[in-house]
Amino acid sequence: MQANQVARTSSAQSAQHPTPHLLADIGGTYARFTLEMGKGDFQYTHSLLCADYADFYSAVKAYLQSLPDLHIEHAAVAIANPVDGDQVSMTNYHWQFSIEEMRQKLGFDTLLIVNDFTALAMALPRLGANDVQQIGGGEARKQSVIGLLGPGSGLGTSGLIPAGDGWISLGSEGGHTSFAPRDEREIVILRYVWKHFAHVSFERLVSGPGLELIYQALSEHAQVKPKELTAPEITQHALDQHDAQCIEALDVFCALLGTAAANLAVTLGAMGGIYIGGGIVPRLGEYFAASSFRPRFEEKGRFSRYVAAIPTFVITAEHATFMGAAAILDAQLRTLKTEPGSAILGQIRRIRADLSPAELRVADHVLAHARAVVNDPIAEIARAADVSQPTVIRFCRSLGCEGLSDFKLRLASGLTGTVPVTHIQVTDDDSALELGAKVLGNTASSILQVRSQLNRDMIERAIQLISRANKLEFYAIGHYGVVAQDAQFKFLRLGIPSIAHTDSRLQLLSASVLSDKDVVVISSSSGRLPELLEVAEKVRERGAKIIAIAASHSPLIRKADVALIVDHVEDVTTHLPMVSRILHLLVIDMLAVGVAMGRNPGTAGLMSGEADERLDEATPVSKKPAARNQAPGVSLASPLAKLTSHSR
Repeated sequence: MQANQVARTSSAQSAQHPTPHLLADIGGTYARFTLEMGKGDFQYTHSLLCADYADFYSAVKAYLQSLPDLHIEHAAVAIANPVDGDQVSMTNYHWQFSIEEMRQKLGFDTLLIVNDFTALAMALPRLGANDVQQIGGGEARKQSVIGLLGPGSGLGTSGLIPAGDGWISLGSEGGHTSFAPRDEREIVILRYVWKHFAHVSFERLVSGPGLELIYQALSEHAQVKPKELTAPEITQHALDQHDAQCIEALDVFCALLGTAAANLAVTLGAMGGIYIGGGIVPRLGEYFAASSFRPRFEEKGRFSRYVAAIPTFVITAEHATFMGAAAILDAQLRTLKTEPGSAILGQIRRIRADLSPAELRVADHVLAHARAVVNDPIAEIARAADVSQPTVIRFCRSLGCEGLSDFKLRLASGLTGTVPVTHIQVTDDDSALELGAKVLGNTASSILQVRSQLNRDMIERAIQLISRANKLEFYAIGHYGVVAQDAQFKFLRLGIPSIAHTDSRLQLLSASVLSDKDVVVISSSSGRLPELLEVAEKVRERGAKIIAIAASHSPLIRKADVALIVDHVEDVTTHLPMVSRILHLLVIDMLAVGVAMGRNPGTAGLMSGEADERLDEATPVSKKPAARNQAPGVSLASPLAKLTSHSR
């Protein structure tokens, strides 16, 4: 085990964490670990050789056993691999594992796994002038896109997009873009590598193993027998001017990195600069500053002036990846502190006052033991909450889940998930542009949150009810009246007899003549308006079906045959239901598209506003009623799968 303890940062400059945060940077060769005692205070930093450990768990345990007796609850791991879901399989090494299984085995409350270059990207806004070395000219534009790449065991790429007061990092695998030679020497290298690999990416050459390939190719071309040299040895021979092929190989390597960096710059429009990290370039020092990198970076034909204005920097900060991983973990923990676990736990907190005594016991048990609930069987959950098993199922379904399994999946994804979407408060000091950006940003965030709560079974049942209805009525009051009116228009265009009522007296009168073959869609943000609850009772008396678009566990949801959950807390600084009204309109759109796809998959794309005329031509209204009622043998599963896949 290699070990080097890092000196403590002044504790006066950073508040200490209640327990140390474990941070790791896992590459194809080394696994680096540290403990963050407080913000920027890294201690007990060790580097382990991956080849010495059979798997990820063994390496982490070896590091933990080297520490004094410290209690660790939260950890963040930056790994040289795409991270998508619970299973991680490293691209450049054989380690693979389940994130949740590792969290349990290691006994952590939080285990956050992120791509290593995503973590490094998140460190960039926190780097100071002493943490980077500028190579060449150019000047960074403030609040502009930033690009990041760096060779190591592979070629990592990422980027940062400014978003309000923060940044959005890009999960990218741009290192696997196809390599393109720029001169005869690079064509020679490409031909050599083609003998071994069908596809040659930039990562194949601009990396540690790539430097070895370049050296071998140049040696063969010079008719010199190559020595058995590793990438570090080739680099050292080149820096010491001891071997002609090594010198040439390192020169080519730097030039190819310049091409890759320029490609990234024009792809992202990275006027905020291009940063270079990884395990190779920062060790080259002044050699890299004088190398072919910057001249090649600026060789972009008609776009040479464009890239010449973009600055390039080498990251020299020793703990940059740790800094980024720590920032992501801090963001996650701040969210878990205000809304621990997931959006579902946030839903439970909002509706606790409306729960029955039995359901309240289930809710309190979930809030207190969220991680245990993910793994416990229903019998154990019911026993711990002192309720029946059917009560547990009813509780889950009242939150918009299909059942306990669906509830657990959503809960688990929140407990081990990624950096959450946030709501940005609109203030009196905002300019017109800032107001617009915040309103659009908040709307987009809310749409993503509703998307995570979609219940496939409920959407499918709603589409089936509407498709088979003799008559379809839409009820809403006040600002939500436009939702009912919009729905009436859409379903009339589909040939379904529809009417919208936004007056409570007309709603009661209309409900009193419904039949058991009719369907009523009621839209209400709170789901608690007495007028709508009264009309819902009248609809139930007549035997008609109710589809409710409302907040989870509201009185209206309890009266509905199909519950479409839209949980959104409006900005208290405004009197208008801006975002939630848009969310209700989107739910109507989903139902309309689903009905259209169920009857004729080819018409789904015609539901957008610009295609109304084509919808008329393709399906005349006079012919629609005959096709309205769906045949019993026709399944909506296929079109619904397409609909919900778009929503995900």
